[in-house]
Amino acid sequence: MKPERRGELRLGVEMRAAASLAVSPLFPPPNRVLPWSSARNPSRSVAKPSIFLASPAAIREPQSRSRRSTRAYGFSGAKMSVAAQETSLAVKKKAAEILDDLKGTSIFLVGMNCTMKTDLGKILADALRYCYFDSDSLVEQAAGGVSAAKSLRKEDEKGFRDSETEVLKQLSSMGRLVVCAGDGSVQTSTNLAYLRHGISIWVDVPLDYLANEMLMGEVPSPITINAPESDSFSEVLESLMQQYNELKEGFGTADTTVSLQKVASQLGCEDFTSVTPEVMVLEALKGIERLMSVKKMMEAAGRPF
Repeated sequence: MKPERRGELRLGVEMRAAASLAVSPLFPPPNRVLPWSSARNPSRSVAKPSIFLASPAAIREPQSRSRRSTRAYGFSGAKMSVAAQETSLAVKKKAAEILDDLKGTSIFLVGMNCTMKTDLGKILADALRYCYFDSDSLVEQAAGGVSAAKSLRKEDEKGFRDSETEVLKQLSSMGRLVVCAGDGSVQTSTNLAYLRHGISIWVDVPLDYLANEMLMGEVPSPITINAPESDSFSEVLESLMQQYNELKEGFGTADTTVSLQKVASQLGCEDFTSVTPEVMVLEALKGIERLMSVKKMMEAAGRPF
């Protein structure tokens, strides 16, 4: 069976159920201008990477998984802090404000895979009452599991990439989704075109932050990370730098960027682990709101008097 057919037929129960969702009225036929492309600045340069902007104090020793999970969702022990409650309420309020204008348009998160990107996607989907999908997980399902996906990528790179494209093709035909997109989503013009059926957001995290996560074994979707089997921080960081340099041009085509480095600086945080995914979600929602405002202005300018 061809890889693309295998990907099409074995995406799992969850994705088939989501296919019943109404397609967003903003989705045009393939041969028409896509809704969000006109709101971009074609001459905009690729966003400046944050890899070398992190100070040593900003990166702490990786925490245990249990401790990270409570921090990641804004909790301190069993109780939510006042600040976390305020942020959570702000997220819900902002999501409610933009929901009608969003009209079911799907959202695609791109960037290096990390727990922040995953957590952001899940919280954003919950706030908007969207369905959440991880495209790499769907590729794994299509291949028959993580081991099978790794073997497919090693033995048949084209077949693996075809599976990634098939997953994006199906996801881009649906509405009301938040998709945590894998690295393959920005590596071909075909895949980038599928992302433009929705709003794309680059979740930008410093690579030294990501390297710590990898050394702790906390980075999701291992089939897309070509990291050396090493406990050396410098070797892992070097591998990530190489991968990042190959992908940054694709990441830079996103409609908006949410930078962990920038958010931490704005909040006056001494380390990145103090920035919760809820705070990042709020920044993402503000970015979406700005995009919709620009789109409305352009539409208004195009109307006859």
